Order: sequence, then structure tokens, then C-alpha cells
Amino acid sequence: MEPNKPQTSLPENAYRELKPGEEYTPLMPASTTPVEVTPYSVTMGVVMAVIFSAAAAFLGLRVGQVFEAAIPIAIIAVGMGTLLGKKNMLGQNVIIQSIGASSGVIVAGAIFTLPALYILGLDAAFWQVFLSSLFGGLLGIVLLIPFRKYFVKEMHGKYPFPEATATTEVLVSGEKGGNQAKLLAVAGLVGGLYDFVVGTFGLWTESVSTRICAWGQIAADKFKVVFGLNTTAAVLGLGYIIGLKYALIITAGSCLVWFVIVPVVGSLAGAMDPAALAPLLGITSEKILADPSSLFTAENLFTYIGKPIGIGGIAMAGIIGIVRQSKIIRQAVGLAVSEFGGGKKAGETSERTQRDLSMKRILTILVATLLTLFIFFHFGLLDGWVQSITALLIVFVISFLFTTVAANAIAIVGTNPVSGMTLMTLILSSLILVSVGLNGSTGMTAALIIGGVVCTALSMAGGFITDLKIGYWLGTTPRKQETWKFLGTFVSAATVAGVMIILNKSYGFVGEGALVAPQANAMAAVLQPLMTGGQTPWMLYFCGAALALVLTAIGVPALAFALGMFIPMELNAPLVVGGLVAWFVSNRSKDATLNKARFDRGTLIASGFIAGGALMGVVSAILKFYEVDWFLSEWASSNAAEWVGLVMYLVLIGYFIVHTLRAKKEE
Repeated sequence: MEPNKPQTSLPENAYRELKPGEEYTPLMPASTTPVEVTPYSVTMGVVMAVIFSAAAAFLGLRVGQVFEAAIPIAIIAVGMGTLLGKKNMLGQNVIIQSIGASSGVIVAGAIFTLPALYILGLDAAFWQVFLSSLFGGLLGIVLLIPFRKYFVKEMHGKYPFPEATATTEVLVSGEKGGNQAKLLAVAGLVGGLYDFVVGTFGLWTESVSTRICAWGQIAADKFKVVFGLNTTAAVLGLGYIIGLKYALIITAGSCLVWFVIVPVVGSLAGAMDPAALAPLLGITSEKILADPSSLFTAENLFTYIGKPIGIGGIAMAGIIGIVRQSKIIRQAVGLAVSEFGGGKKAGETSERTQRDLSMKRILTILVATLLTLFIFFHFGLLDGWVQSITALLIVFVISFLFTTVAANAIAIVGTNPVSGMTLMTLILSSLILVSVGLNGSTGMTAALIIGGVVCTALSMAGGFITDLKIGYWLGTTPRKQETWKFLGTFVSAATVAGVMIILNKSYGFVGEGALVAPQANAMAAVLQPLMTGGQTPWMLYFCGAALALVLTAIGVPALAFALGMFIPMELNAPLVVGGLVAWFVSNRSKDATLNKARFDRGTLIASGFIAGGALMGVVSAILKFYEVDWFLSEWASSNAAEWVGLVMYLVLIGYFIVHTLRAKKEE
């Protein structure tokens, strides 16, 4: 092999656990010196960061739809390289994707929390939004780097990393060309068109539920039992990559909420005083009394009871994870202390594909970020030293501890429960700030800015572990990814701050025609009673935490289970369908080599479904933003459209299975 020319196929052991003594060799081995950071890759990465930050912020706030940027950016990077006739672009494409993908995570951190400032009638200047996003992004990067080797190397094959897998397949297929690229392109086209037809025209529904039948409607109304299933190609592909084991655990969490908790509470509805439920559910008595019957639908019971229990479970699972990973945390801290004190610099002597930024540099950036953050809090938000130091400690401690939780969640399900962890941050920070004499509008502003910093840090940690896993599979130099991620963070933070200010002036966040911002509205609803006196569902949080402890005691992964309780059933059930497809195609033959070839081909098709769905989801949302309305609302809300959706979903599964089983051993 030529020194700088990468291989074109992932090794056989890329997605499985390694045997004792076995090593993983990436496409670009440590012995090679691939081209990575060039004026082209950096410029393209910055352009992608600006475009996708603006698009994600506009669409997330205007339409209420947040999309993952990593996969579309990878597709564009491959496409542009091909169009310009560039060769051996794998290393550069990883850098483009890594810089550009800062957009999605920074936007998520900002729009989940900071619009609540406007919703609560508070003011937010450009510099507040920008600095909150920037500091959060910087903290997420520097706090995650010490854990890179643990998540991407030591846990190799133990976590599915669904989004990283799909993005890696896109990059590899683009480099390889030929049959793999063709298969990925066709699967992307099928998945993209399928989801585009659903989202733009509504020819069939994107989810079906048991309400489709008369008996299902009776079960929903009388017994509060509803089963929902999202029928989009992207979620089906996600389930395939996650695999049957984790899909079943996640969906078990949904089943507990939807088939046990919701029906039990619903069956007791007639004997309950609606107003007496207010303290338990954390909502005002007036809201319940205004329309008591509406509270007791299965969907509302999930929102007011299931989700808070899930949040408590996520928080406790996070604490359990921190305790279990305390050895890893101690090792990371010990390495930092030893290197800062002049010890051996492992990052300098390790092979190229395992070379991180030095711990001395990471600590320098961390200290500089925390000092600047303190100045931001002390002179821009708060008055007293005690309050400023308290705010800084809240940000650092929660970000540091929950960084591994965010990375863990992304590694398992590809979904970062950042909104749940941020809600817990808002609750904890509000209680602590009130105890040091901060409340009212100043307290709400401070809590939301703190929440914004933490939310962005956790969002960045989850997103960045995806980038680093892609780099590990392909053989990128981690130090280069880590260095240029800072630039992507700065550009994305500036872009999202500008877009949010413009959107607030153009549309506003309250009143008629206001921006949707669903997550920020939830944050505002939780925060206001804490700072001004009101109800919080403490009992439900406690129940979720207790459940996580029980699950851990019996050996069930509590984080995956709690995620299932927090995320709606209709998004979890199709993960099992995808997992069943993966199990079926990889166990059909007695020939293990053929089963492996089929599973790998299925991974490529699943990645195509995710990539196509993500790309066309952006197109559908842009059309909605520009008020291009081709949606057949009356038809899409009919039972017939649901039946068509079910039939089309079965056709899609059939396509998936048939084309996966066409794999041959040599593939």
C-alpha cells in the first residue's frame, strides 16, 4: 500500500468486540500520514458550520424541528470532493464533518434554553447568547477529551454508536465508490424519498397507532392504552444499527410508562380530585380545573407523569454512571495532574491515531474558560461574589459529572437526553441560587444562562464523541479534530446568537405567530415556579430515581431504560423493528461468514436510510419555513392515510430485508 493512500473498506472487526490480544487497525493506519487539515478542509468546515447553524436555528425555532447536521455535512463533503475531482479525501472529509458538526450541537444547546428568556419577558443581548453558547461548547470539548480513549477505544464494539456508524459509512462509501457507494446512494434515495413524501405531501402518516381501529380507540379512551409506531425510514435504520438488545431495553421503558403507569393513573381518574393532582404533576390547579377531562388522555398522562419519571431516572442513571466510571474519571484527573506537574506526556509519545491534545493545554484552556465565565457571570449577570462563585461551581460540577453521561447516551442510542439533564440542571441551580438569595427575574435570567452553558456543554460532549468515534474508525489524528473543533464552536456560537436575535425581532417567542421553541417553553414552565414560588413534581422525579436504582441492582442498563420512558413510545417501538431485521438477516444462514456479509450490507442500507431521511428532513423543514404548503392535511389526518402508512412501512421493511439478504460472502 502507498504510504499516504488509505484502504477503502472498514476492517472486519470495526463493529464487534475485539478478542483478547486483538487490535483494531483503522482505514488510515497509524503508520500512514494522511492529508487532513488543509485550507480547503478548514474553509469547507467553517462554511458548513455557518450554513447549518443558521438552518438548524431557523428551523428549530420556527418549525420546532431540530435535525442532526453530521450526516448531511458528510454527504455534502463527499459530493463536493467528487465534483471537484479531488482524490484521497477521507482525512479532509473527517475534518470538514467535525468542524461543521459543531453547528447542530451548539444550536441544540442554545435553542433548548435561551429563548425561555424572551418567553418569560426577560431580555437577552447578542453577547449573552454568544458567550453562553461559546463557553458551553468549549467546556464540552475540554471535559470530553480525557475520556476519548475510554469511549472510542476501550469500549470498542460494546456500544453501537448509531449516528457515528451512519456517518462513517457515508464517508467510506464516498471514498471507495463502486458498488458500496451505489448501494448507499440507492438506499439514501429510497429512505429520503419515503420520508420526504410523508413530511411534505402527507400521502401517508409518519406514525400509526392503535387508534386506527375501533377497538384501539376504545382502549385509548376507556383504558388509556395506546401503542404508537413511527414509520419513517430514518428511525427504522437507526433501530438496525442500535441492535435488538438495546432497542428492547429502551422500548421496555416506554412499555412501563404506556402500558402500566398511564393506564393505572387513567383508571383512577374518576376517583381523583383533579386539583389535588397539581402538586404531584408540577402544574397549576387552574390549568387542571380549566379542562379536567383533557388531562386524562394517554398522551397528556405521558407528558405530565411519564416524562418526569424518565427525567428522574436519567438523572439517577447519570449519577450511577458517574460512580461506576469514577475510576476512569480518577485516571483522567490523575493524568492531568501528573502531566501538569511535568510527568510523562503520553499524548506526545503515543502513535498518531491515539495522539490527543496535551493535558497541559487542555487544563490551560479549561482554566481560561472558567475564569472568563466567572467574569461573565460577575459583571454581566450577578452582583455578589458568592452568587458568581456559586454559579461557576454549578456549571463546572454538573458539566464535568454529566459529560460522561451525555457521551454514554449518544454511544448507546444516538439520542442525547440533553433536555432532560438540562431540566435537572435548571431545578438544581434554581434551588441553589435561591438559597444564596437570588430569585425573581434576576434569578431566572441567571438560571437560564447557567442552563444554556450546561446544556451546550452536554450537547457538545455527546456530539463530539460521535466525531471522535468516526475518527477512530477511519484513522484520523485526534489532536487535529480536537484543535479545529474550537474554531467550529466559535463560528457556530456567533451564528446561532445572531440568528436568535433576528428571529426574536422578526417573529417573537410569545403571542400570535410566535416561534414554536417547544423545549424552551418547557424550560420556562419548569423554571418560573421555582424562582417565583410554585409546584414541582418532586415525587415523580424521586420515583424515577428509585426505579433506576432497582434496575441497576437487577443488571438492567438504567440509562437506556430511562431514555425509553422519556422519549415517546412511537419513536422507540420502531427501534425494535429495526433490531429484529438486524437479528433476522444475521441469523438466517449456518455460515457465519455469510451472516456477517449480510449484516454489513444491512448496515450500509440502514445508514442510507438515516442519511436520506436526515437530508430530506432538512428540505421538508425548509419548505415549511418558506410556507410552501403541499401537505394534504385532510387526507393525512384520516384513518385511510394511517392504513396506507402501515402498508408502506411493511413494503419498506420488505425492501430492507430482501436487499440485505442479497449479500455474498466476498462482500
